[in-house]
Parts: sequence; structure tokens; C-alpha cells
Amino acid sequence: MMRLDLDKGLLNSILAVAALVEARDPYTGGHLWRVAQFSRMLGEKAGLSNGEVFQVSLGGYLHDLGKVGVPDEILNKPGRLTAEEYAVIKTHPQVGQRAMAPHPMAPLAMDHILSHHERPDGKGYPHNLEGEQVPYQARIVGIADAFDAMTSTRPYRTGMAIEKALAIIEAGKGTQFDAALADDFLNLGKAGALAHIVGHSSEGMALAECPVCGPILALSPDTQDGDKIYCTSCTGELQVHRNATRFETAPTGQLGDAQAMIPMIETASMREILDAVPGHIHLPDESPYNGVG
Repeated sequence: MMRLDLDKGLLNSILAVAALVEARDPYTGGHLWRVAQFSRMLGEKAGLSNGEVFQVSLGGYLHDLGKVGVPDEILNKPGRLTAEEYAVIKTHPQVGQRAMAPHPMAPLAMDHILSHHERPDGKGYPHNLEGEQVPYQARIVGIADAFDAMTSTRPYRTGMAIEKALAIIEAGKGTQFDAALADDFLNLGKAGALAHIVGHSSEGMALAECPVCGPILALSPDTQDGDKIYCTSCTGELQVHRNATRFETAPTGQLGDAQAMIPMIETASMREILDAVPGHIHLPDESPYNGVG
């Protein structure tokens, strides 16, 4: 086993890059936080050690790092992708691997970044791995990522109900998803443990929506009733109104200026991960992806 001493400053540097990548896409606010949370919960349910739970949570936050290499016109496309555009999207695990490789903390998250779209039946990407070839923690992140994709609203469809998404995971056991981990995740869902994460961008912060053009807006934990926010898609100014446990937005008729359009970088979830950093972690001496690009 290899011992890796963890440095919060170095970890913060890659978390910040991941948050910047997410800020490019106005339709997936809070995705990294939710995948990190689902991954952590599934790792705990599966009996991982505290260090492994931290690692899979970190991997959940960093899994889409490679989308930095996806052109904006594809990443922000408000409709379904063509086959050619989807082929570009499918390169993001390898882009992420190459971007992460020089970083001192790379061994912590390389498997999650490269392999979260691999499948037990060998029909995943980028390397069509099968069964046990798929790193265990990547299988966890893969379930978390797929569940969040299904339950999140996009411009061309409303997010699924939790029950429907769980039924799809049930149907995909052993083919798209690791069967034992899928059972653990289904048990979390049946116990109601996932509901407080779905539709949120951080703990207790439900997502809002731009009523003008549709993007889902991740709000800061500091957001108060009556605050003004700006949609990074249509540039419209919106006033926030708290309605019970949710926030609703109403257009003011004004547009944001250049300063208002600076994307919000959500830091609460980054602090949450950094607060859980152990002093060190033990990793296998060899990764199945050494040398694989």
C-alpha cells in the first residue's frame, strides 16, 4: 500500500478548478456537491473505511473535471446532443485524467475521473472495462452520477421522481450498475435518505429556476429573501423569494452588467470536503490505469 499525505491547500486547488468547470454550465448547478454526497452515503452504506469514504466523496466532486475540455456550444447546448456532440462529451474522462495527472494529489481521484462511466457489462466508456476491471470506487461514483443526472432538471426535460430513478437503477443491476452497490443505493432511497440532497446545491439550499429561460440556479447558502441574483444564461435580474423550504425567483425586468455576470463559485461544499480531510490515506501501489490515456 502507498501512503499519501494529504495537503488541504493542494486539495483546495483542484476543488476550485472543478467548481470553475461547473460554473461554465448554467444547467447543472450543484451537481458536483450532490454527486459527492451520494457517493459518500453509498460508500458508508457499502462499509468503506473513513479514509475510503473521504476519497470517494472527493472523487464524486472531481469526477467531471474533464468537461473543461468540452466546447461551450456543446456543454451549454439547451437541447439534446447529436451523435457527434455526444462523442465529444464522451472524451471528458480522458481529458480529466490528463489534466489531473501532474497534480500531487492525482492518485486520490484518478480512478473516479477516468472510470465513472464504465459499466459492469463492458458497454461503458472510455475503455469498455468489464466487471471487476472497473475500480470499486468508480462504480460508486457512477451510480451517484447517474442518479443525479436522472433526478436533475434540464432544459429539455424535467428531473425524474426519485422513485422512477431508483426503478431504473434496479433494472440496470449487473449491466449498467454494480449489483451489490445498486442494492445498497436502493436501500438508501427506500429509507428516504436521498431526498434532502435531490434538488439542492448544498446542505439546506434548494435550487431555484430562471423563469425567463429555464436554467437551474445554484444559490449561495447566504441567500436571503429579497436578494437579487442574475441568470448567467439570459443575463436577467431576478429577485429571490423564500417559499417555505424553497426559493422562487421573479424577473425584475432589468439585466445584469458585466460584474453581475461573473459566475458564482460555490465554496460551501468545498469547505465541507476539506473539513473531512484525514491526515493521510493509504492507496494501492498500482492503479489499473497507469499509462492508460
